[in-house]
Amino acid sequence: MHEASKTLFTAQFNPKIKSYLIWYGLFMCLVMVITIPFFPIWLVLAPTFVNKYYERLHCELTTRSLKFNKGYIFRTEKTIPLDKIQDLTFKEGPLLKAFGLSILKIETAGNSAAGAPDLTLIGIVDATSFRDKVFEQRDIVTDNKKSTASSSDDETMLKVLTDIRDSLSRIEKMKS
Repeated sequence: MHEASKTLFTAQFNPKIKSYLIWYGLFMCLVMVITIPFFPIWLVLAPTFVNKYYERLHCELTTRSLKFNKGYIFRTEKTIPLDKIQDLTFKEGPLLKAFGLSILKIETAGNSAAGAPDLTLIGIVDATSFRDKVFEQRDIVTDNKKSTASSSDDETMLKVLTDIRDSLSRIEKMKS
């Protein structure tokens, strides 16, 4: 039976993410020229939705997984086992840099879409430290699994070798 998962660290999100999301929405409206008339609607509605979104952002590192919640209208809850995490990648663009933010992309073993991250976290405060903590805990989890698997593998290997020895002995007796 597994022990209960204990929270090791809860990530904090930079409040600048709210401004970033509003400006990002305006930029996207500008890029898609036909949506420019929606600027005023976006400016009126976006602050409410962005504030609700920000309030619901939550990410915590536990002894066995990374748990993430986000969303206001469309809620997302995701739990990623630490032993499945392959890479954590930083991404910064001009708009992100202007707000002092970065994106942390988490990729796991067995991604369903090639090159697509399983989880994207925008605006974690001290993201480098958070990434290091995730890697440290992942290494602890995978090292424990390897040592447990190793002793189990050794026992299995010993049994197989013993069976082979016994079989060879029987064959030798049959030949003589």
